[in-house]
Amino acid sequence: MNDKIEKIKSFPLLSSMNENELNALAGYMVEHNHDKDSIIIKEGDLDTTMYLLIEGTVDVIKTTIYNDPFVCATLSDFMHVILGEMALIDKDKRSATVKAKTPCKTYSMDSESFNKFCDEYPSGGVKLLKLMNKNIIRNLRIENENLKLIYQALIEEIEYN
Repeated sequence: MNDKIEKIKSFPLLSSMNENELNALAGYMVEHNHDKDSIIIKEGDLDTTMYLLIEGTVDVIKTTIYNDPFVCATLSDFMHVILGEMALIDKDKRSATVKAKTPCKTYSMDSESFNKFCDEYPSGGVKLLKLMNKNIIRNLRIENENLKLIYQALIEEIEYN
């Protein structure tokens, strides 16, 4: 359990949790080991589980309108990322596939455990929500930059043809 707590504390926004919050959070999280090329999250699935990427590297993959896979991002453990946090809150279909690029270790938490943790430890819940929001904001900023590139490419295509 101590190793699990240390890994959780490596996420900057979670390191400020007190000992009781960290112990409770660690108790709610389930450890998973994923082989290289295994699917951690599948686009379109209904699931309410989020994952902390503890070890390894993953690809975030979207399916194009032609049903081809497109790698949108490659994420590594040193980035302290959360995977699948949107489904934890909105309980909607997964918006992307997450595939292990290397062997990976994750800690997961489903929405029921998340809600219990937040009810029992409101201050810890706020810290976890801040981490989730930081992750969503980072992804939104990346997508905004991608949209600018696509828009510019579309304008250039129109102007030169």
